[in-house]
Amino acid sequence: MANFDEELDASGLNCPLPILRAKKALGGLTSGKVLHIIATDPGSVKDFEAFAKQTGNTLLESKEAGGKYHFLIKKS
Repeated sequence: MANFDEELDASGLNCPLPILRAKKALGGLTSGKVLHIIATDPGSVKDFEAFAKQTGNTLLESKEAGGKYHFLIKKS
């Protein structure tokens, strides 16, 4: 996994909470910083793809490991 600046553990939360928490966390980061999100909701894969497109942030990585979904989003 690539380097990141901040981590958000959204395990156990269902849509739309992981997205809302990520939006808040990204709001506190400066441009170019990377947020690592951990989620357990399978729907979060599509949610974060759409979220990145809508917000103009870059989804650097999206992967599943051991029942958890990991996302790296770079703030634009």
